[in-house]
Amino acid sequence: MSLVCGIPLLECVYCIACARWAWKRCLHGGARDSERWSVATAEEFEPVPRLSRLIMAVYEEDLSNPKWAPPGGYRMNPDCLLRRATYSHTGGRAPPYIIYLDHEHRDIVLAIRGLNMAMESDYALLWDNKLGQQVFDGGFVHNGLLKSAAWLLIAEGDTLSGLVEVYPDYTLTFTGHSLGSGIAAMLALIVAKNPEQLGDIPRNKIRCYAIAPARCMSLNLAVRYADIVYSVVLQDDFLPRTATPLEDIFKSLFCLPCLLCVRCMKDTCIPEERMLADPRRLYAPGRLYHIVEREICRCGTFPPIVKTAVPVEGRFEHIILSCNATRDHGIIWIERESQKALDLMIERDKAMEIPSEQRMQRQQTLAKEHAQEYKAALQRAVTLRVPDGNWTYDPPSDMVFDESNNEGDALLNEQGERTSETIDVGEPSFNRKTMKGKSSCDGLLKKLIDNKEIAGNSVR
Repeated sequence: MSLVCGIPLLECVYCIACARWAWKRCLHGGARDSERWSVATAEEFEPVPRLSRLIMAVYEEDLSNPKWAPPGGYRMNPDCLLRRATYSHTGGRAPPYIIYLDHEHRDIVLAIRGLNMAMESDYALLWDNKLGQQVFDGGFVHNGLLKSAAWLLIAEGDTLSGLVEVYPDYTLTFTGHSLGSGIAAMLALIVAKNPEQLGDIPRNKIRCYAIAPARCMSLNLAVRYADIVYSVVLQDDFLPRTATPLEDIFKSLFCLPCLLCVRCMKDTCIPEERMLADPRRLYAPGRLYHIVEREICRCGTFPPIVKTAVPVEGRFEHIILSCNATRDHGIIWIERESQKALDLMIERDKAMEIPSEQRMQRQQTLAKEHAQEYKAALQRAVTLRVPDGNWTYDPPSDMVFDESNNEGDALLNEQGERTSETIDVGEPSFNRKTMKGKSSCDGLLKKLIDNKEIAGNSVR
């Protein structure tokens, strides 16, 4: 009898919790996530629309006859397109990508496309992960994305090393959209920790721009690598806000109410302090750039503005109930809005008529502010007792960090075992018969990961 009487009570509690969650979500617009962040400058945001166009170029089957070209075209020099890999080249171990040598901006770019919903191999990469499965540099990362990045670095390591050697003053930029953004972030982490494998490239020459990023690394790694990894999010984009395992998301596409109910109960019952204390929980990587063009209870859009920060708390923790949540994930819209935001920044600077000398001083001041913000984020992580957050911070002026942890120093030595051949920049690395494929990637990962760390870092 008591059990029967308890059923309505449980239903009422559940309905109240769902109503509270829905009310909070309806009042929470995407603009609130970054309302306290600082406004980005044109100098730091300039690469975003340019790299977005390079990512869009990966989607094209024929760049000489493009189908998805943005206004003004891709603005690429065909002679500088050094590599173009498709699914037939990668065998499903990585999405298609290009390597582009940008002489105008003195940049070596590896751009990776996003999820192809018609390719099972892309889903396999996303689903190849379990909570707390993969350890990297004292934190946790997405297992499938790390494996894909390892394979890609083995395939193109010699090409990138050759470019870094020929152009030592150029930056090395990894960029990607959606699925590709997670792989690009993993590449940046691996290379930053093992620079000797790419011609001893200094840390301040390595960059990653993760466009519409997937959650791929734990909080301590997201903060520690914020000096080289930058995530770009357009307004209400759902993917950076989705902490639910990606496998569950795609399996729940035909049962969305079930997913929302589970998410509702988790958000209601689990406090943020407990989520921060879980070292296995994955987050959007690095410094965050949020493009804001809409406000709640306001019709239409306004000129986009870009906010930036290195937050420890509030890294897009709330799913936005918006009809634009999937639209804002599209690379076409991100390129369009980021270019519009950049044009507004440049017009504003021209209107102020800032002399070149003061402009250079502002860039130096911006670098100092970013360093201070980065240091504050590290200190905040220590204050909040983020697992593995108590590291020593002593950065030199050029933001190159001396890491005392020797874990993974032998990473990518597999390249030396693969082949003793020299390779020209124009030769496709993935066509070499000496490559071991899966065995090489597995050997690399064994050198990279100490699985014993899982026991010490996991939350019981």
